[in-house]
Amino acid sequence: MKQYIHRIAAIIATLCIATFFTSSIIVELFGSLNSIALVKSLIVMPGLFILIPAIATTGATGFSLAKNRKGRFVNAKKKRMPIIALNGLFLLLPAAIFLNQWAASGIFDNRFYLVQALELLVGAINLVLMGLNIRDGLKLSAK
Repeated sequence: MKQYIHRIAAIIATLCIATFFTSSIIVELFGSLNSIALVKSLIVMPGLFILIPAIATTGATGFSLAKNRKGRFVNAKKKRMPIIALNGLFLLLPAAIFLNQWAASGIFDNRFYLVQALELLVGAINLVLMGLNIRDGLKLSAK
């Protein structure tokens, strides 16, 4: 059951980040300033309230599943998870909140776009790391 919960939470978390990333790029390229503000708002609420529990559940169940396991796939996943978590907690979460506040206030200055670029870069890094974890998880669970 724990493995099933881990898989579902990991898929939800990855889909959330992919959705945030894709919608940010599309709205920046083709949307109006009001559309950008709407996307930033939706990323914070309800987006973060879906993503944060999914990430926490993925991490908790992953560490629980891996506590008695060894091997290169488990070790690789254990090394990636802190990077994903730190990127999310210290870069992506504050960036999402600031971008939402600035967009809601109509502040689309150089600072906004610099933080937006940083958010996209770190989001892409996390997507790659999460994808690698999913790949290794599938290898671990292969029968």
